[in-house]
Amino acid sequence: MKWKLICCAAAMLICIDVGHIYSSQAAQTERHTAVVRDIVNDAFALLIHTSERVAVDRAFLILDANWKPEFIPQLLDIMSVPRSDYIVQKIITLLTDKTGQDFGPRLNNWYFWWWNQPETALPSYGNFKADLYEQIDPRFAGYFRERQPSARIRLDEVRWGGVRQDGIPPLRNPEMISAAQATYLENGNIIFGLEINGDARAYPKRILAWHEMFTDTIGGIDIAGVYCTLCGTVIPYVTNLAGVNYQLGTSGFLYRSNKLMYDQATQSLWSTVRGEPVIGPLVDKGIVLEHMSVVTTTWAEWRRRHPDTLVLSLNTGHRRDYGEGVAYRSYFADDRLMFNTPFKDNRLQNKREVLALIFPAGPQEQLAIDTEFLNQNPLYTDRVGSQKVLVLTDASGAHRVYDPLDIEFVSYDRDSTSVDRSGNEWLLSEDALRSPSQQTRLPRLPHRRAFWFGWHAAYPETRLVH
Repeated sequence: MKWKLICCAAAMLICIDVGHIYSSQAAQTERHTAVVRDIVNDAFALLIHTSERVAVDRAFLILDANWKPEFIPQLLDIMSVPRSDYIVQKIITLLTDKTGQDFGPRLNNWYFWWWNQPETALPSYGNFKADLYEQIDPRFAGYFRERQPSARIRLDEVRWGGVRQDGIPPLRNPEMISAAQATYLENGNIIFGLEINGDARAYPKRILAWHEMFTDTIGGIDIAGVYCTLCGTVIPYVTNLAGVNYQLGTSGFLYRSNKLMYDQATQSLWSTVRGEPVIGPLVDKGIVLEHMSVVTTTWAEWRRRHPDTLVLSLNTGHRRDYGEGVAYRSYFADDRLMFNTPFKDNRLQNKREVLALIFPAGPQEQLAIDTEFLNQNPLYTDRVGSQKVLVLTDASGAHRVYDPLDIEFVSYDRDSTSVDRSGNEWLLSEDALRSPSQQTRLPRLPHRRAFWFGWHAAYPETRLVH
């Protein structure tokens, strides 16, 4: 068996006097380094492929004798997948001994400590992740194999979310029904509403929380709507860019508790919050998807504004309990995180919702506004870099953001009308604020709602208004 060969190689490493074999110290050092590297890699391979205690013990002897801090992320990865209790306890013992930290089986604590150390990883770390996670889903290997140099995020922050590729199944071109047919919805149910080129669609949270992504064509535009339940963010992306229509799906992995997407053609991993590839062959190709605005509101309010809206049908092709609040009930019920981030910021609770703003012209500046602050200030103006913003919050708590240009607004009726300093009334719509004469149009600006911890994890330097 392979583990027996590794054990023999380890014994050779300890017993051979290499000084009598090589004529130069440099050659000795190079050969010794190569032997150690191979045996360490084989030790990790044992921990991936077997739970036999003799082999496991030998693997840990090798890791102990040749210890490097770079082993830590690999050990944490092994702890994150289903392994024998014996292996997990051996990892905890080794980590505690080598690091002086004592977090026991609390994986999030280990990660938080490690992510706040300088980044360090073995050159083989990407291939190790491929070997480990392909045991769960063979498609996972494609995310990492020979892709470590392409990574624009820390590989040790890429964590498995507990499902296979598309294990949380996206809704692709889902069946839509009229508002009158949507008798399953109650007035207070939360929906995510979009209107593109006059085509209004409602995607109920109670359905989307089970699927976390939909792909659809709205108003002639191909859209992938991504819902990261863990970080509270819904972002509709335009998937056609420069003549390429990116077919996106749910990778099964997370970065800072924010789901990573993948594209079917290259299996590159994409940041959901940024809309761009972060690992794989599409990295550094100038690919950044345009994101559209979405309204988080109640079904009654959306239907009132858009009586001709289409709505997701319960006929999704999947069997789920689509009752309001059923999916992720326990996660939404308190402030605890399922997957942590490298940061702690107590200015707001983890899952307090913020309105999050960032614009391509000034990506170095970001703004987060507490939604409770906006409910108390339904007309709010600010600036993000050179971009002026006007935020209008209606009576349902839904936010819409517009470019006010040089016009100063002084009031908003929390419904459909805002008034500027000159007394002119402006009518709210999903794509723009319009003057009554329709001659002047103030365009809608893209934004998103997010849990505070998730936005702060993606943009730790963000400015916060609360």
